[in-house]
Amino acid sequence: MDRSLITQYSFRKNLPLEFELIDLSLLYEQHGDKLTSPHRTSFYHIIWYQDKSTNLMIDFEPIRVHSNSLLFLKKGIVQQFSSVKAKGKVLLFTEEFVARHSEAFTFLKSTILFNDLLETAQLQLTAGDLTIPRIFESIKGEFAPDPDRFQPGILLNYLHILLQVSERMYRQGGFREIKKSADLDYTLLFRDELESHYKSVRQVSHYAGLLNVTEKRLSAATNKVLGKTPKEIIDERVMLEGKRLLAHTWLSVKEIGYSLGFDEPTNFIKYFRKHSSKTPIEFREQFTK
Repeated sequence: MDRSLITQYSFRKNLPLEFELIDLSLLYEQHGDKLTSPHRTSFYHIIWYQDKSTNLMIDFEPIRVHSNSLLFLKKGIVQQFSSVKAKGKVLLFTEEFVARHSEAFTFLKSTILFNDLLETAQLQLTAGDLTIPRIFESIKGEFAPDPDRFQPGILLNYLHILLQVSERMYRQGGFREIKKSADLDYTLLFRDELESHYKSVRQVSHYAGLLNVTEKRLSAATNKVLGKTPKEIIDERVMLEGKRLLAHTWLSVKEIGYSLGFDEPTNFIKYFRKHSSKTPIEFREQFTK
């Protein structure tokens, strides 16, 4: 296996739509080795765990998933499934599939199910509520042997309904909601810009300029929403990618530092140790023993 990069999977190219519903047990049977190894994908997951509780690792954070619950995984995260096989359904889709419907795409980009700044969204279903199971059945039924021109739009509408119903139930479940505000808007915009530029830019002034606000205003927003300064958020994003590359690739410390915008290996080593109390090599050794 090439470990010069973190293993990333794209959507299957032989499908007519970038939208697929799969039995979780079949996914384990066909791709168990891939699921249980650290990887990231260029598409979204909605996983319905039906029969048992299980564990996942999402960017070094253990996630306990309960029986009869939905887990929402956004694209780009590094994920690792448990080796314990579970029964359920997996809905896979890309942004490109959703983008054909502007309202659904706007909802996807803003829904707390994939954009919760505090945790990975998990929705516990109740035994008596058949709303979600019926939507899954409708999606399954729409995958006819001879699809017609209406199928893509119908599937997209079902997905949109599934996300809307799930968010309503998630909000009713008492999750820690960050209330909508200008501060939240600026924080989300900052996060999006950071995702595009964190490898090359670590100056708060640059991101404030992109958002056309002062550094003070940006700092007030992130402190109000997350209790962190913009600089702390920048450092956390750089460190996350550094940890990902150290744990899941064989790239040298020099190569990793350079890919994250550090001209000298010593600068990256000092930066990493400052923010983790470990050197890059000490951190890597946790995953190579």
